Amino acid sequence: MKKLAILGLLALELAVSGCGKSNTTTTTAAAGGIWQATLTGGAGDAGALDFITSFTVNGDNSLSVASVVFLTNNPGACFVSGSSGSGTLDITSGTNTTVTGTFNFTVTSGTPSGNTLTLSTGSTGAVTGTLNGSTLTGGSITGGWTLTGGAGSPDCTGSGSFTLKQS
Repeated sequence: MKKLAILGLLALELAVSGCGKSNTTTTTAAAGGIWQATLTGGAGDAGALDFITSFTVNGDNSLSVASVVFLTNNPGACFVSGSSGSGTLDITSGTNTTVTGTFNFTVTSGTPSGNTLTLSTGSTGAVTGTLNGSTLTGGSITGGWTLTGGAGSPDCTGSGSFTLKQS
């Protein structure tokens, strides 16, 4: 009888052990491609910073950024030429095909040197989209941005919010 009770408890433990576990998986999705950033907030030169970027996501969630191109003819004195980008994109998928995640992206000015535009999901932003196999489609990232440095113009500082859309 004692063996039967122990066997019953063991079976119950195995049956319940899966309860409460999350069915989320961290994944490195093919989330790269072309993304368009729309920034709101900022004033003067810091108010004209919408851009298009192209990147791929590496196995460690770091980004290989191929380009950062500002959409205005004159992104102000903050990013005259030679800008480069870097960052991370960490995507988690649930039991269905929707995703969540975190995003951090930095654009560093070439000329004038010393300006840094940082975009981050932070505590209020989000990464959303749909996974088709391991490829993210309809990706959207929201969060906050800051511009620091002040090189080229006193207007090369500021902050606001952004939306980044995958095309």
